[in-house]
Amino acid sequence: MKRAQIEEQNRYLLRRQREFRQAANVVTQSWMAFPEIEAIAVIGSVAKPLWKEIPRFSDFRRARIEVWHECSDLDLAVWVDSQHRLGELRRKGAAALRQAFEAGLGISVADHQLDVFLFEPGTDRYLGRLCSFNRCPKGNRDCLVPGCGTIPFNKRIADFRPHADLLEPITYSTLYRRDRGLLRSALELPNVDEAG
Repeated sequence: MKRAQIEEQNRYLLRRQREFRQAANVVTQSWMAFPEIEAIAVIGSVAKPLWKEIPRFSDFRRARIEVWHECSDLDLAVWVDSQHRLGELRRKGAAALRQAFEAGLGISVADHQLDVFLFEPGTDRYLGRLCSFNRCPKGNRDCLVPGCGTIPFNKRIADFRPHADLLEPITYSTLYRRDRGLLRSALELPNVDEAG
C-alpha cells in the first residue's frame, strides 16, 4: 500500500473526528434552552486524542497498517433533572444537525449517529439513552427490551452497564453547564499532532 493512501486515510479520520466535534457544538447549542439539562459533555473517542490501531476495514487490516482510530458516532453525556421532554430533545437535536448540513457548515452527521447517555445530576447514575426513533414505542425489536419506553424516548439496551471510565473525559470535555453556560467548544478538545 502506498504511503499517500495511508496519509489520506489518516487525514480523513482526523477530519471525521473534527466533524463529530462540530456536530457536538451544534447539538449543544440547540439543547441549551432546555432548563432540565444540567450539563452536556462529549465522551467516547470523539472526546480524546485519536490513537493508532490496525483498523477493521480490509485493505489496511490485511497489510497490518496502523491508522488513526475511526470515530463512528458522537457519544454525549447529558445530565437531566427531568425526562418528560426527551422526545422534544431528540427532535431538536436532529433538526439542528439537519439545518447545519443544509446550511453547508461541513457537518455530515445524521441524528442516528448521535448516541446520548442520560445521567442523573449529582449522582451520575446512568438513566438510559436518548432514543433516535421518531415515535415511542416504535414497534421495532429494540423496543422489546424490558423497561424501554417506560419513560418515552428513554431507550434501554439489553445487558448494558456503563464502563467505569465512561465519564472519565468530562473533566475536560464538558461543553455546557446550566449554572455557567457554554464552557468551551468541542473543537478545543485534545487533539493529536496531525503530522503523526
